[in-house]
Amino acid sequence: MGRLPKSLLEEIFVADVETFYDVMRRQGITRRSFMKYCALTASALGLGPAFVPKIAHAMETKQRTPVIWVHGLECTCCSESFIRSAHPLAKDVVLSMISLDYDDTLMSAAGHAAEAAFEDTIQKYKGEYILAVEGNPPLNEDGMFCITGGKPFVEKLRYAAKDAKAIISWGACASYGCVQAAKPNPTQATPVHKVILDKPIIKVPGCPPIAEVMTGVITYMLTFDRLPELDRQGRPAMFYGQRIHDKCYRRPHFDAGQFVEEWDDDNARKGYCLYKMGCKGPTTYNACSTIRWNDGVSFPIQSGHGCIGCSEDGFWDQGAFYDRVTDLTQFGVESNADQVGFAAAGVVGAGVAAHAAVSALKTAQKKTQSQSSKEEA
Repeated sequence: MGRLPKSLLEEIFVADVETFYDVMRRQGITRRSFMKYCALTASALGLGPAFVPKIAHAMETKQRTPVIWVHGLECTCCSESFIRSAHPLAKDVVLSMISLDYDDTLMSAAGHAAEAAFEDTIQKYKGEYILAVEGNPPLNEDGMFCITGGKPFVEKLRYAAKDAKAIISWGACASYGCVQAAKPNPTQATPVHKVILDKPIIKVPGCPPIAEVMTGVITYMLTFDRLPELDRQGRPAMFYGQRIHDKCYRRPHFDAGQFVEEWDDDNARKGYCLYKMGCKGPTTYNACSTIRWNDGVSFPIQSGHGCIGCSEDGFWDQGAFYDRVTDLTQFGVESNADQVGFAAAGVVGAGVAAHAAVSALKTAQKKTQSQSSKEEA
């Protein structure tokens, strides 16, 4: 039996593969709108205009990636955040960019039908699917503190991770353990990376993570077929590369020594820095102060509450949320402006006087030398 020509094989394969672009066109999206979407995606990922055609090409040619989304010990806040993404819309990610074949929270199927979908996806896409994990596995008493599908969650996690291409740890629970792992941690709640040791894992911490950060990570992985650049803790550097403090709109008040002293005092009404109220912005790496929440409307500090550092490991066990991170030597620029001004004026005046004295001395020396020369002549 002869082999089919390679070109014909490619046509048959492509015909069976539905790409992101195919889905968008089927939904009535124009080419212009598609390219605008690619440009917005590049911007959200911090990429330049040169990457727009690369994103477009990937969306036009790559098959939608199957995703299995499992839930351990968690409160579902990551899913709640994800479905509120605006750039790109979560429905575009779920329905177009990926094939969300299993998510026991979002899927309509339940019970045996849901577990059948879980098993079918693993068998059909071995080594090709992304495993998204929300929550963490408790290891105490053989994992009996979290049962899903009639089995301990830790068993389900290991089984799904075995043939996964990569793993995304959604939120502080999966990334670090979060409040479930708070001392004394009776259930022995454990982050994903301490259970799965042989797979690439990208951590997207936060309680919950920002919606656009979640969809942005998926978009990057699907576009470039690789994990984004990660920091030392395994977080995508494009979103966790700067402290919240660095881009906070209240930063000028911090530099000026202007702080909220008590909740709802006059300084709070003026929008002064919340550091004295326990804000952890100076030690927390996340994109809250730039991307913000609810389609960029606000973030906790803008709403009058300090950052609690929820994207950092161990934030739940490192003192009260309203304690300062460290002692602070205040500059007090505004309150001491007059003193600083007078001091500066004094220094300048002294400098002018010293310069005048030196000039006079040099002039006197020159006159003396000139007089001596005339006398010798």
